[in-house]
Amino acid sequence: MRQTFPVLGMACTGCAAMVEKALRQLPGINSANVSLACRSVLVDYDERSLSPTQMREAVAQAGYNLVVEQDTRAEQLESIAWKRQLQLTLIAWSLTLATAALSWTGGEDNAQWALLTSLACLCLCGRQFYTKAARQFSRRTLGMDALIALSTAITFVWNACATLSPAAHMAMHACYDTPPMILAFVLTGKLLEQKALGSAASGIRHLMQMAPRTAHVVQGNLVSNVPIAAISKGDCMEVKAGERIPVDGLVLKASSFMDDKGAYVDESMMTGEPTPSCKRQGDRLLAGTLLQQGQLRMTATATGADTALARMTATVQQAMASKAPVQRIADKLASIFVPAIATISLATLLLWWTIGGQAMLPQAIICAVSVLVVACPCAMGLATPAALMAGIGRAASLGILIKDATALERIRRISAIVLDKTGTLTSPTPAIDFTQADGLSPEQRETLKPNSPKAVSQLKEMGIMVHLMSGDREDAVHHWARACGIDHWHHGVTADDKERLVSQLQAAGHVVAMAGDGINDTPALARADVSIAMGQGTDAAMDTAQMTLAHGDLLCLPQAIKLSRRTSRRIRQNLAWAFAYNIACIPIAAGLPIALGLPLHITPSIAAALMAVSSLSVLLNSLRP
Repeated sequence: MRQTFPVLGMACTGCAAMVEKALRQLPGINSANVSLACRSVLVDYDERSLSPTQMREAVAQAGYNLVVEQDTRAEQLESIAWKRQLQLTLIAWSLTLATAALSWTGGEDNAQWALLTSLACLCLCGRQFYTKAARQFSRRTLGMDALIALSTAITFVWNACATLSPAAHMAMHACYDTPPMILAFVLTGKLLEQKALGSAASGIRHLMQMAPRTAHVVQGNLVSNVPIAAISKGDCMEVKAGERIPVDGLVLKASSFMDDKGAYVDESMMTGEPTPSCKRQGDRLLAGTLLQQGQLRMTATATGADTALARMTATVQQAMASKAPVQRIADKLASIFVPAIATISLATLLLWWTIGGQAMLPQAIICAVSVLVVACPCAMGLATPAALMAGIGRAASLGILIKDATALERIRRISAIVLDKTGTLTSPTPAIDFTQADGLSPEQRETLKPNSPKAVSQLKEMGIMVHLMSGDREDAVHHWARACGIDHWHHGVTADDKERLVSQLQAAGHVVAMAGDGINDTPALARADVSIAMGQGTDAAMDTAQMTLAHGDLLCLPQAIKLSRRTSRRIRQNLAWAFAYNIACIPIAAGLPIALGLPLHITPSIAAALMAVSSLSVLLNSLRP
């Protein structure tokens, strides 16, 4: 069973790795992939040997909260977490300002009070970092929480020694406001991250909110409101104007005050068509679509996770939780980066202390702490998942449902595409008896989809070789290929022929995409580097494909390629910024300019501010239109 669970408390790739590790160690877990950007985990597990409650307990031991309650909405959790983060941030800044005021006024009594307010900030606002850091140390891992905990604890202990030591010269170097200021900046950065990520996830949240929470169930002459979860296949329901269709179903009766033709339903979210569709007896209804005019009675044909809306939502969630190859590389680098930073910090401390002796110990501690804070790998950890999540969310809003992040990353590199004809390039004429099709002209067996020629033209402008393959007769395939401007076309082909062509193109060095909608397209879809199904196609095609064009519009394909290229560009920009930031800031924080006699230095407080700005810049770049 595959299921997505929200996870609270994650702050960096180290946190994500710990959640994955805690889950993967459980018997019955096939795979667990954390999406740091979505604050969720996609788990494939054997429900016969493992329950969500057991998974929650394992994640809790690692210091995080796995939410398994099915009736809990993600936006509620995000709202609660954001409000709590806001409270902690305001408390941290209040205590920071109080500590700074006491420090600046001077005097031994004020110094002691400054020490107490600093301790209060660490206890109230830094507890989450210390508890998680303790768990990380016990598991012999290091993450952002460990760096924050070390830097604030070291600075506070130094301040305590400076205040309580009889050696008066040490009091001159006390920085009472540094630990609370580090926490205040870090919490501010996390607060802004949560807000930005919430905006990025608005697309998937909008999909999830499309389905109403209750339905009007008809039992005899009685109509009662029933929760959606209690609806069963075959139940009869009533829907009024302005309400959304509760589940997938068929129309039993439809009427409108305008005419007696039927009721009018806005299905633009599923079909992309802006004009409301007239629904009559026997017509199909989709969950989440809006009844604009009239009223109808319907019978349920699919409920819960089986509705088209639920499958669409699950596909987007699965894609956001999946990891592209570039993200796996970034995660690996981030996991190595944190221990490396801890080592550099220790080396900085020892080097300054060795060179300057006891007199340089304050400077050594400040530089070591600055290195710990400035190099927290938040920006590096968010660089890839934030851009991927934004890209997948934008794709969903265009009707492009991406099943995994690898497809979004790979489609930008395709150099050849194989198109099926009927259902992909053209629409069949439903009134035609197919036993008579041989005697009909191509314009009579089927019609060209409106945007097909434009889509093919854009693909060719991108330098992509387009092949048309169909089992139809030669004159029909040639006619539609010419109508769309396709130079390479093949008629009378079988499912094996389609797969063979994909293999031949790959052998010639092409990165190949395949777009189709039928069962006979599935072997070629499975063979292709990127597989694309049409939204009105067979379940077999959509299950095999990595990407589904929900509206069945081929013009979405060049849009997906452009989106992939833009997303890839954002990832490279984010990673370049994250690495450049660390390469530039770490030597400065370690005190290299001071050693060279230059008036340039990064204090721990400034380091915390720079870290927050770095993470926020990565998020804002990912969310750019």
